[in-house]
Amino acid sequence: MNRRELFKSISATAFVAGFAGAANAQTVTPTLSPRQVLSLDRGWRFFEGDIPMPPITSAYDASKAGNAMGAASVKYDDSSWAQVTLPHDFASSQPFEKDAQPAQGYRKRGIAWYRNTLLFTGADHGKHIELQLDGMATFATVWFNGTLVDRNWSGYESAYIDLTPYAYYDKPNHLAVRVDATAMEGWWYEGAGLYRHAWIVKRDPVHIITDGVFANPVKGDGAWTIPIEVTLNNSGTKTAQVSVISELRDPDGKIVSTVSGQAACDPLGHGVATMSLPVGFAPGLWSPETPVVYCVATRIEQGGQVLDAVTTPCGFRTTRWDANEGFFLNDQHVKIKGVCLHQDHAGVGTAIPENVIDYRLKRLKTLGCNAIRFSHNAQNTYLMHACDRMGFLVMAENRNFDASPDFIAQLQWLVRRDRNHPSIYLWSVFNEEPMQATEQGYEMVRRMSAAVKVIDTTRPVTAAMSGGLDAAISVAEAVDVVGINYQQDKYDLFHKAHPDKPMFSSEDASAFMTRGEYKSDKDKHIMASYDDETAGWGETQRDAWQAVVERPFVGGQFVWSGLDYHGEPTPFPWPSNSSYFGILDLCGFDKAAAFIHRAQWIDATPQLDLVPHWNWHAGDKVRVMACTNADEVELFVNGQSAGKQKGDRLRMNYWTVDYAPGFIEARSFNGGKLVSTVRHETTGKAVALRLTADMAAMTANGRDATPVKVEAIDARGRNVPLAQDMVSFTIDGGTIIGLGNGDPTSLEPEQGRQRSLFNGLAQVIVQAGTAAGNLTLTASADGMKAASMSVNLTPGGFTAPWRAPGEIADQATA
Repeated sequence: MNRRELFKSISATAFVAGFAGAANAQTVTPTLSPRQVLSLDRGWRFFEGDIPMPPITSAYDASKAGNAMGAASVKYDDSSWAQVTLPHDFASSQPFEKDAQPAQGYRKRGIAWYRNTLLFTGADHGKHIELQLDGMATFATVWFNGTLVDRNWSGYESAYIDLTPYAYYDKPNHLAVRVDATAMEGWWYEGAGLYRHAWIVKRDPVHIITDGVFANPVKGDGAWTIPIEVTLNNSGTKTAQVSVISELRDPDGKIVSTVSGQAACDPLGHGVATMSLPVGFAPGLWSPETPVVYCVATRIEQGGQVLDAVTTPCGFRTTRWDANEGFFLNDQHVKIKGVCLHQDHAGVGTAIPENVIDYRLKRLKTLGCNAIRFSHNAQNTYLMHACDRMGFLVMAENRNFDASPDFIAQLQWLVRRDRNHPSIYLWSVFNEEPMQATEQGYEMVRRMSAAVKVIDTTRPVTAAMSGGLDAAISVAEAVDVVGINYQQDKYDLFHKAHPDKPMFSSEDASAFMTRGEYKSDKDKHIMASYDDETAGWGETQRDAWQAVVERPFVGGQFVWSGLDYHGEPTPFPWPSNSSYFGILDLCGFDKAAAFIHRAQWIDATPQLDLVPHWNWHAGDKVRVMACTNADEVELFVNGQSAGKQKGDRLRMNYWTVDYAPGFIEARSFNGGKLVSTVRHETTGKAVALRLTADMAAMTANGRDATPVKVEAIDARGRNVPLAQDMVSFTIDGGTIIGLGNGDPTSLEPEQGRQRSLFNGLAQVIVQAGTAAGNLTLTASADGMKAASMSVNLTPGGFTAPWRAPGEIADQATA
């Protein structure tokens, strides 16, 4: 069957509602999809370790479908296995071991098995049933009812598996997954196991395929349109002729434009409806400052009956790169103020709850950050929706640099999954590849770039180059925009040699800090917080931004890294088990680098931060750093001026003063007028604990989770910055799922009921129970008054707004 036969489509006709704007828009009840999206996070049995296949006694039987052996068999008894709920990163609970892989944070990973038993009823018979596994680290093999149904070769790629041919109804169905996390795709902590969500999706035989709607607005001569492509599948036995309707809905859910078309779909074939949705009004524009998100609601109908429906995010924005002036968003010049981000967090590893993702993004927003580079792989689907909603430009990056068919398929899966998100503005096909300055590398990128543009022609392709900028042939010739990792001394040379090629800093800095430390002690693996120490390939936070902001042709920067992360312990080996690169630590707490970036990146409001704390020894000479975006800044020590300086938001402001108990205070001025004051006081001893939750309320669904900040305070309620006390926790109405404190050398378990403070702070991640009421966490430590805090738990189910409207039920399991 050729492509023309496979994809049957016809032109569409359109009608438009609300050309005059939202005032004339139709207020509607959202169309509820007849598809069922069911969570398969519960009901799993887990075995850590491999289970070898038994000897084959009958080669004939062993070669037949449905006759998988060992732990993949339908007859295997898994009743003694542990019960777990997804997302599940089994490496995060492993102890730190000196002989384990440093890149993976000195945690052993290995092989494990998961099994589940699914129940489908007679009412499901004839439906298209799809299993979706959002992320399996690292290599995975999947059996369903004893038949091998999928092999997955990347821990970052989702698997969409059609279970329809193998499903039983009104009797148990057996699902087995073997994950092999001995393999490594990266040189950072990658987690292990089924560390993202799992789903069962039940649809009509004639349905919209997963990731099958492409609706990305395009601005023409003064008017917007939305080209729409809807790909259908027919798992039934008869050719289907269907109507395809797409509605543009504004952020309030009102229909503001509609288009309809027709498509035909043969049995076990595909069909495509191609339409153009007109926009007869001035839409709200998406940007980091105003992240206005519309949606396109698409349904297919036959004889007046809705067969399937899906909602796709949509945002109106234009992007443009200029080789001399950098990046433009909505025809406004924007300097990228971005960070590189891995996907793990203190306490939970890579199995991050959605609320914790929100917390991390909120912390980055406080820096003035407007962009995130997903380093160096496809990330959690929810993270994409959160970036749309919270206003972050996203550089989406492919994991495996390979132009062979399997890896082209991985790349195209990433583009197809994420192409509707207004936050995405760049596709990156690799990071720091040794072949980047070879003919072979050029040819690979040329093919990978072409593969991207088969799926999406609306965004440029880039690559993060760590060398080869002056080579006779390099991948720079095969991408639309050149990303440069470090090598800031080559910006001018590259621009001169390639005056028509846009460029930006895809990775820079790699500067070291230990939160709350102000004197380096390399024997103790401590790095001071004055922005003086970097990796050999890197730059200070100050140097990196200055090199970018002073060159209009450099589109912006992505700092390595937004948060510290497990693994790749740099610059120190064991017992250090995480990086020191982050602007924020593993828990999302500010390092001094956060103060630097607020001064550099935030223009709209006065910024002033001050380091260090003011708990020293008499006679100490103390280096003081003020970070401000103001015209002037003055330092006071116990009320006496230590000098006023012109504010230097590029280099920061420094004084060296004699310590005496009391306080230091910084005052900043604009036009001679006082705009900000920050004071640090000498504290007393720690006498009590304080708990502060990121969320005041959660849903009692057994899934919502929130980070809780733990502090030691003195008698006046001030944080004691040198406190290192061990804190114990009890909880009612929920579960403690993770612990951390931001210390890159800590070998304490990240699950349990106790954690030491590190320089005055720690973090507990608590998860809601299933009963409405209150979740109450209590913290205690020797010699201190205990602290309790409560989070209100409201009735409700699991909501997954990135999947479907309303609550998500759990798939029936046995």
